[in-house]
Amino acid sequence: MDNRILDEISSKIRNLLSNTPAGDLEKNLRALLAAQFARLDLVTREEFDVQREVLLRAREKITQLENRVAELERKKSTG
Repeated sequence: MDNRILDEISSKIRNLLSNTPAGDLEKNLRALLAAQFARLDLVTREEFDVQREVLLRAREKITQLENRVAELERKKSTG
């Protein structure tokens, strides 16, 4: 998982809590957030983009095959 999100949230919380005696709260909240994000089964942007490209290529191939099948069916019905 990309820790940038957790680091950004952690930094904001640390800034808010810097003048309070709640030092352990930041650690506990970070662990809680990490556990929640882990349950979301998130993917990285790179993984998403790769899968999107695979899907686009598959769609193009399906369209080509559909057109080819339609062409063969026309030839069969006229031949």
